[in-house]
Order: sequence, then C-alpha cells, then structure tokens
Amino acid sequence: MLEAVSTFAAVFIVAILFAVPLVPALLLSALAMSTSPAAVLRVANELRSAGQVTERLLHLTAFNCVFSVLFFKAVVGYWVLASAGSAFGAVWNSLVVVAVSTAIGALFGVAVPALLRPLGDADRNATIAFAVATLLLTALTHALAFSPLLAALAFGLVARHRRVILSQAQSNFGTLGDLLTVLLFVFVAASLDWRPGPTGIALALAVITVRLAVKAVATTVFARLSGITWRKGALTGLAMTPMSVLVIVLLEETSHLKLYALDQVAGLAVIVVLLEVIGPLVTQRALIWAGETRQVENR
Repeated sequence: MLEAVSTFAAVFIVAILFAVPLVPALLLSALAMSTSPAAVLRVANELRSAGQVTERLLHLTAFNCVFSVLFFKAVVGYWVLASAGSAFGAVWNSLVVVAVSTAIGALFGVAVPALLRPLGDADRNATIAFAVATLLLTALTHALAFSPLLAALAFGLVARHRRVILSQAQSNFGTLGDLLTVLLFVFVAASLDWRPGPTGIALALAVITVRLAVKAVATTVFARLSGITWRKGALTGLAMTPMSVLVIVLLEETSHLKLYALDQVAGLAVIVVLLEVIGPLVTQRALIWAGETRQVENR
C-alpha cells in the first residue's frame, strides 16, 4: 500500500511541477500506480521464472492494478462532483461502480472453480473454462456499465486467494491469449493521440524515472520485513517497470462522461510506449539477476 500510494504522490508532484492541470495530474498519478500484468506474466512464463522475487512481483502487480483502478474511480467521482455538482453521479461512478464490479468478479472467482471441481478433470478444462469465464464477465460488466477491468482483477484475486491452482492450464490462455494480447495492443495504439507526443517527452521521462525510483525504494525498504534480502527487494521494484496498457481501457471507460481524459493526460502515449517496450526487458533482466529463471535450452 505504501509503495502504491507513494508512487501516486510522487507522480502527482512531478505532474504539478510540469504545470499539468489538477484533474489530469490526478488521473496520471492514478494510472502510474499500475504495473502491466500482460508484460509481467509473459516474461515470467517465457523464462519459466519461480522464486521469491517472482511471487512478490506477481502479487504486487495485481495489487497495484487494483489500487490504480480504485484511485482512478475516486478521481473520476471527484471530477463529476466538481464539474456537474452531482453527488449521485459522483457516488455512482466511484463507489457503486467499484463495489458492484468487485462483487461480480468475486462471485465468478468463487463460482467458476466450484463448477469445475465436480467434473473431476478441472486441470484439463482449466484453460477454456477460465477464458470463457473472463470473456463472459467482461461482456456482462460492460453491458451493465460497470468496470470489466476491476471485475476481472477481482475474479483473479479471489480465485488465487482460494488456492485454485490449475497446473495444466496453458500460460496466458494459450493461442487465444496470444491473439487477444495482439488485439489489446492494436486497440491501445488506435486509441492514443500521438500528436502531443514530442511535447510530452520531458514529462514522460520524469514520470518514468520517479515512478521506477519510488517502487524500487519501497520494495527495498520492506525487503527484510517480507523475508528477502535487500538486493531481491530492489530487483522486485525494478521488475515492476512495465506500466499496464490497461490504463487506456480505464480511460476509455470514462468516454460516456465526456471527461476526454485521453486528451488531457499529457505525455501518456510516450509513457505507455516506453514502459511497454523497455519495461519487459527490464523485468527480464531483473528476474535473471535474481537467479529465478529456467530458460529454455537452445535448440
């Protein structure tokens, strides 16, 4: 929690120093809290990484995404209240959306494993079952105007908390996951406005530097308390470099509010591109330096 909140505060200060307006600065700070699950999982699976750093990285990535969504929804609620003066709209777009989305995701997290167990071959059916459940969950929450992203995060967290381990499930949902990952990046590239990119380079570099420094310092400070060495704590923070492209999905969810957040968050395109291209390479090196990888032998 301290790592996530510190990241929010540090990026907010940087945004204010670069004369970014209040609401866009808050949005950028909330989005900077997130770590990319797609990048982290893909790197960890390709390296067949396992160990203390990997486990902490996966859990912190999940929690960072949850905190990012919660803070983002709070900022959206504040914007609705400040601009329209609608207390109902503010509560609905923050508290109600968060609560209902989380509840639906948690329900799926309990129901899907429970439905698989009686079949007796949960491992074999895991990939398709969880893929279909995720798609159904996304469609349901989108149709009801809630947050598919938050619901999916809650789904995964609850399933993980209940110790649902499906060893035979294909990593990243197999071929289907590869296809959906490509579609995700195509969607992101089409959604971003690249025209203000050059003018946002200075802000992007500052945000990237501060974000990485805060995460690395926080995980290092708490390394001993969490049972690992300071070196592994620092590597955990370093491995959290990729920022989630799902921030674009979050911004798109506000389009019906006419917030135009994608246009207001300066330098976002540069930040996302740099951290999604360079970030996985940093994660890869961090896991290798931690000595937790089992790379595939050269053919």
